[in-house]
Amino acid sequence: MAAIGRPHYINVRTNTVAKSNVSELKANGFKVLDEAYNLGVRYFDTAPGYGLAEQLLIDWLANKKDKSIEVATKWGYTYVANFDVNALVHEVKEHSISKLKEQWQVSKKLLPFLTTYQIHSATLETGVLENNAVLNELAYLKSAFNLKMGISTTGENQVEVIKKALDATVDGKQLFDTFQSTYNILDQSVFSVGDTLKQEGKKLIIKEALANGRIFRNSNYPEHNELYTKLESLSKKYGVGVDAIALQFCDKTMPESIVLSGASAVAQLQENSKMDAFVLTDEELNQLKNFSVKTSTYWNERKQLKWN
Repeated sequence: MAAIGRPHYINVRTNTVAKSNVSELKANGFKVLDEAYNLGVRYFDTAPGYGLAEQLLIDWLANKKDKSIEVATKWGYTYVANFDVNALVHEVKEHSISKLKEQWQVSKKLLPFLTTYQIHSATLETGVLENNAVLNELAYLKSAFNLKMGISTTGENQVEVIKKALDATVDGKQLFDTFQSTYNILDQSVFSVGDTLKQEGKKLIIKEALANGRIFRNSNYPEHNELYTKLESLSKKYGVGVDAIALQFCDKTMPESIVLSGASAVAQLQENSKMDAFVLTDEELNQLKNFSVKTSTYWNERKQLKWN
């Protein structure tokens, strides 16, 4: 829901005018949620840092009785742009025990659908994975509300952060169950810990599967022209969009993971859902694997992207 609850998102490709009016955002958000549900989606990912997305989901779930719905939310980012299209700062990160307790007071309204609670963008720099007060509080919430506890990661040291989180324990028990990380054709670094996560019974949740729009042909990235040509060829072969090809790549190369859509409009969501309408061959998957770039290159490029 990162692109649903606020008028800006870090992306290089958009076909719609940003919705800065809160009522427009809400109306569009409900439409996307309804369509997702109608398409069979039962896992919804949100966060306080996504503008009104968390409250939007709380309101949408009010009349839902479907026990198969699973909700994941996060804590650690506060949305501060106030839906201003000219805002320079959009979110503020804080991994303190006070922020955790503050945001839980709203997030708990997602119960009983809430199944997964995550540290939003855990990093080594904030020290959150060594903060005993935070870890103990998360362990309490995990036990008291029968939650899966997780982290989301971003940046070129995702693998290091995941390994650090796997070592986090409270009372001798591993704390974290889920890992929401960037993984796509261009950045495949998390693949190296895929088997470890599986062996330890952890769940990988894939975000930014479309590389913030960089999997679509873009004249600003001539170095990816061979990838664009390959994706467009597969798109034509299977009669689906490039997005569906990229999403299925993630699904097939990281089996048993959850792949997040990230769509901000009904039409995008419908195109994303076509990822299940065909099957890439092993040869095609291997060809796409060859387009991975250096992790540092990927994240340096991403740092240049602007909120739009």
